[in-house]
Amino acid sequence: MTQIGNGNSRHRVTLPDGTEVTLSWAAATDTGLRRAVNEDSYVAQAPLFAVADGMGGHAAGDFASAAVVTRLAEHGGKAAIGTSDIDGALRLAVQDMGRGAGVTDEGSGTTVTGVALGLIRDEPAWIVFNIGDSRVYRLVGGVLEQLTVDHSIVQELVDAGQITREEADTHPHSNVITRAVGFHEAPIPDYRAIALEEGMRLLVCSDGLTKELTSYGIRHFLISGRSPEQAVHQLVEAAVGNGGRDNVTVVVVDVLRIERPSTPDDED
Repeated sequence: MTQIGNGNSRHRVTLPDGTEVTLSWAAATDTGLRRAVNEDSYVAQAPLFAVADGMGGHAAGDFASAAVVTRLAEHGGKAAIGTSDIDGALRLAVQDMGRGAGVTDEGSGTTVTGVALGLIRDEPAWIVFNIGDSRVYRLVGGVLEQLTVDHSIVQELVDAGQITREEADTHPHSNVITRAVGFHEAPIPDYRAIALEEGMRLLVCSDGLTKELTSYGIRHFLISGRSPEQAVHQLVEAAVGNGGRDNVTVVVVDVLRIERPSTPDDED
């Protein structure tokens, strides 16, 4: 388990185009009730927030998730991040895993998912990325939306219409993912850009949360938690209380304010 970054109740980021974004965030991780080791890791350090869920055995999974968040954290403190920065960090993390002699002999890997502030066609945006079945959600105006698509056997069955979303939650192969960072393969993340909105709340989490809470439950705690810290505490507590079958890691980010740079037209 590697934790990089602390919660922050108010932090201003100035993007390259001059837009100032004020964020608030919190993060927490818990081993859960059935695992001896926490193989999850996270980085919560503006402008990037990510969660990695390691696999491949206790030592190997912990090593893999730590390698990913450590490389991503090298971009912490930047004004903005692009997809090339994320791609580069993940490639370096795979190289780091390959140098873990004695730890990764049986192969190791990790999921990774997160959000990063960046510019898309010169417009401020969140860059959402994921590999595996950890997830990113967006809450705006009381509406919860899952922004990532799981790379898993059950998701493929759902997409093919062979099982329902409800059946996927209890499917015997629910832990089998189809894409990961590691195992000596080139990492291939999915990317999605979403607009920045004042008042939006983002959730980045490992599947230890989504195994224990339905979308309705996640929405309830995201709404009831007035601050990111309160929401994180309630989500982790509920997931562990509902069984805690896996490590649980949660990052919640709020967009408090967006201030666009003035233009000559504004001054007329």
